[in-house]
Amino acid sequence: MSDTTTRYRQPSVRRLPLAAPLRLARPSDLWFKPALSVVVATAVPDLLLFAFDRLDLVMYTMAGSLCALYGHNLPYARRARAVAGVVVSMVIGMAISLVAASLTGSTSVLIAVGALLAAGQKTLCDATRIGPPGPVIFTFVTSAALFAPQHLGQVPGHLALTLAAGGISWLVTVGPAVIRREGPERRATARALDAAAAYVTAPGHRTRRAAVAAVHAAWQALLAAGRPTPVRRALERLVVHAEAALAGGAHGTFPIAPAAAPAPASDPERLRAWARQTRARGPVPTPPPAPGTSDELFGIDAERAAGRTLSRREARRAVLRRLAPGSPLLPIGARALIGCALAGYVSQAAGVGRPYWAIVTAASLYQANVTLSWNRALQRTLGNLLGVLVFAAVLPVSRTGPLALIGFCLFFGFAAEALITRNYWLGSIAVTPMALLVLEFGGTHPAGELIGDRVLDTVIGAGVGILAAMLVTNRRAAGRLEKALAATDRARAHAVHALAAPQPTPAALDAARRRLTGSLVELREADDTAAGEWWQRALPQEQVLAAEQAGHRTLAATARRQGLIAPAQENGAV
Repeated sequence: MSDTTTRYRQPSVRRLPLAAPLRLARPSDLWFKPALSVVVATAVPDLLLFAFDRLDLVMYTMAGSLCALYGHNLPYARRARAVAGVVVSMVIGMAISLVAASLTGSTSVLIAVGALLAAGQKTLCDATRIGPPGPVIFTFVTSAALFAPQHLGQVPGHLALTLAAGGISWLVTVGPAVIRREGPERRATARALDAAAAYVTAPGHRTRRAAVAAVHAAWQALLAAGRPTPVRRALERLVVHAEAALAGGAHGTFPIAPAAAPAPASDPERLRAWARQTRARGPVPTPPPAPGTSDELFGIDAERAAGRTLSRREARRAVLRRLAPGSPLLPIGARALIGCALAGYVSQAAGVGRPYWAIVTAASLYQANVTLSWNRALQRTLGNLLGVLVFAAVLPVSRTGPLALIGFCLFFGFAAEALITRNYWLGSIAVTPMALLVLEFGGTHPAGELIGDRVLDTVIGAGVGILAAMLVTNRRAAGRLEKALAATDRARAHAVHALAAPQPTPAALDAARRRLTGSLVELREADDTAAGEWWQRALPQEQVLAAEQAGHRTLAATARRQGLIAPAQENGAV
């Protein structure tokens, strides 16, 4: 990595957007999975408690039911472990909250415990990369439990309810494997095909980066899925075609040496048709081998076998590295600790008796950088304020009977997951009335008090939370970018070495290509994170662009396999 590359000067404080964070996006192709799962996982314990006339215990089962929101982007083999970990973590968090609530009635102490929990949950969720909905569900549940009346002798029974509901969530999230065990891999492969088609249709930096990330996610899903099956073999071949399409379309954006004409797989309509068939319930399409590849390319058995022995150990080491001193995640955890504590204390000073919602609001803001945290603050504030109006409208109807209350909670739980992928503020319109209605299971509260406290907590949590994000610096984001840049250089050198071998094996080239793809995805994520951070030293943007261009050319070379390792073409092609 050369030190002579020009570094751009960037302002320490960047402009914050106002309109862009509120624009609606296309809904996720997966939105219905968590939406249906959380409805089923919530309805079963709620109806059982209704049958026993103990709806006052809904808060404890709700903690386990919300675990059904996690893991839907993972293959079932990995999902089973991930959701089990989520359930155990939820029980531990609830145990800390319930014990603290039973031992002290001091609001100041409970705020401190809530802030510590929120910071720990944020840091651990980021370190394990559990994915959406991230730490906000943990913080929502455990913060509410802190301010619920509790006796120490009740804690084991309440934790048992959380664990039982968590078991139902585990069954709900893993159960579909019986019907369609390759479903997550099929969706990941379809996304890769669609992203490749988008790049072929409109070549550019943005579409190519998106396609590379989607291809990387598809390979990760296939590698984590377990033993190969005929369907997974066909999916591997489709992912290779997506990579071949990237190679065939690379000429306009990241030039490579002259090669054969673009492959037939570079037809975007054909790629989209394969994506539609892959998502559907019918058989997976079986295209011919991609040009320039051999049948051995479609088998990743050696890498999968090695991964079985190393993946869990390496995953644990990766988590520990992300938690080690010097990690860029630690300043984000510090922001959560300081912001949540200050929000809770300011809310207490403003007269809110149970300021857990201020803690939750502040905790929900903290994203990878200040710019994203600002976006979330706007979204959260707008969504909560509109959600309070929805709550005021439905509250009289919800008080007509317990079944009406259960029905509204299930409806808003489904609506939240259906809308939140369009934009966070839209989902928050449904989350807010659901969270307020859950309080009704323990007894009715004055509507004006509930609404007033929620509005006040939202404004305080968002204002104090974003202030903490701006003041607590994260200069380690630039260090993460530099490490990602070095890792990309090493991965590209490894891929070039594999290409230059006299007789490179398909397995070696596949492994090198996946390593380089992963490093490019990490580099893009690190660059985006650092670019949105305040108080940052100048970033090596020219080096990042050069590394991405060189990396994509090498990816194209390994994917095409058509004379690109010839001595006359090495310098220009890879």
